Formats: sequence, C-alpha cells, structure tokens
Amino acid sequence: MREIVTTDNTITVTEAGAAVWEAYAAELDASEKTKATYTRALRQFAAWLEDAGLTPLQAKRETVLAYRADLAAAKSASTVNLYLAAVRSFYRWLESRRVYPNVAAGVRGLKTSAKQGKDALTRDQAAELVKPRGDDLASLRDAAMLTLMCRRGLRTIEISRANIGDVRQVGGKAVLYVQGKGYADKGEFVVLEASCLKPLYAYLEARGEKDPAAPLFASLSHRNAGGRMTTRSISRVAKQSMKEIGIAGARLTAHSLRHTAVTAALAGGATVQEAQAMARHSNINTTMIYAHNLTRTEARAERAADAWFDGFEAPRAA
Repeated sequence: MREIVTTDNTITVTEAGAAVWEAYAAELDASEKTKATYTRALRQFAAWLEDAGLTPLQAKRETVLAYRADLAAAKSASTVNLYLAAVRSFYRWLESRRVYPNVAAGVRGLKTSAKQGKDALTRDQAAELVKPRGDDLASLRDAAMLTLMCRRGLRTIEISRANIGDVRQVGGKAVLYVQGKGYADKGEFVVLEASCLKPLYAYLEARGEKDPAAPLFASLSHRNAGGRMTTRSISRVAKQSMKEIGIAGARLTAHSLRHTAVTAALAGGATVQEAQAMARHSNINTTMIYAHNLTRTEARAERAADAWFDGFEAPRAA
C-alpha cells in the first residue's frame, strides 16, 4: 500500500485504484472544462484497465501502448490523442508524487492533419455563408458570428467566451481579445478590419446591449435569452447555415470555418508566421500543414505529369 499526501489530507491508494483517480482529479490544475474532459477520458482508461485485470499502479509502458492500439481501432486520431493526453497527465502526476513511475512518458499520439477530418469552404461558399439571411436580430447575429469564424478563424469556444468589452483599440486598430482553449485569460487578439466590424456593429446596434461584461453573441432562446451562447448552439448555427446555402456533409462543420480562415490567409499572401499568429496556433507545425496542403492543391506535379503524357511543355514553378 502507498500513500499520497495531498494539500488537504492523506489518501490511501487501494488495490482497486479508486482513491488515486480521486486524488488526481482533486489536484488537477486546469479549467473546469479540461477537468471534465480528462475525467471522462480517464474513466475510459479505468474501464479498459479493469477489463485487462489491472489497476493503474500495475500498468507498464506496454499497457499504455496496447491501450492506444485499441483506441486507434475504434476512434479518430484526434480523440485517441485527447485520451492519451489525459493518461500522460495522470502518470506524470503520479511520478511527481513519487507514487508510481510515468509509464506513459514518450508514448506518442497518432499523426493528425489539420485537413484530416474537416474541409475548408471555397471563396464563393464563404462569401455566401456570411451574408445575412434577413434583417432580424438572429440573422444579423449569425452573419457577424460566422464572419469572425470564416475570416479570423475563431473557435466556437472563443465565440462563446467573447464579451462586448473584448472589442478594443490597439495601436489605432480595432481588435477582439479572445480566450482560446486551455487558457484562463484573454491574452491574444485578432485584428478586426471593416469586413468584420461592419456586420458586428450592425448586430450590436440592433441588439442595443452596451454592458461590456455582456456576451458578445447572445442566445435568443426562451430559456436563455440574453445569455451566453453555448459551443453546441454555435456549431448548430454554423451547420444549419451551411445547409441553407446548399453545402453539407460530415466533413463540413463549424471547425471548417477555422480551416477556411487559415487557408484564406495563406492563399492571400500571409506568411506562415502571420497565419500562425492569427490562428493562435501554439505550434507552427500546425500552420505548416495548411501551407503544405495549399501547395499540394496547386497540383504542379500532376500538371507536369499530364504535360509530359500529352506532349506539352511542363508548367514552371512560380
């Protein structure tokens, strides 16, 4: 038997391992949403361990690798990586408490691509999507919201967290401060040009709300009128709006609008570093995936091959 001394009390780790999960959850330094996500992920791991006849303090590196393989057979790469992140965090914590070695250290996630699960919209599709469907408040709100998602790559969580007071001036430019996933404050911003400000101001003027602490995009439902929109409702608006202009499919979601913004920035001449800053990617390699995909769709190799077969001069690189 081992003991974990927490800030509150001493927790005995039983053979069943139940107490160790509770101790980890109590000490996890993360947002409430992250805590909930990790808790769900670790429940899955706990159930898998139980089926394998193991407790968390009996697992080896091979155990974690086997778990990853089982996950990969049933779930997407992004989901597998999220579950593994929770497992790595858990064993990193155990090691920091000198309870059990970090058997998940060095276990990599699955390779993903920024374009793997979702598609970007074309320029014409994006232009049509952000047009107001009418002059009512809901139409004005959705147009302003979709514009920020399409043109500035805002995530649904960033839309949900935004307040009216987050629209400010920096260096003579209008900006919107955002609180991204995994962050406790609003330390980053996107610059708002007229293309974004016009629909946003039209919506705010029609709404008439002036309180800086009020949500930038408010719910219009009877149960939550004036309250903060949820990420689920934002995703629903995006999906429904795409259906209304005749584009639909499993690969077209609210996150497709973020892909559209980053792709548009690079296609429009922004450097990878500039696109990274706008998208708030913590790792430039994520932005590089977009640049690679954009270069590939120019199909220079394919056109060169066709030119050779057809007897024409191959197109030259720009």
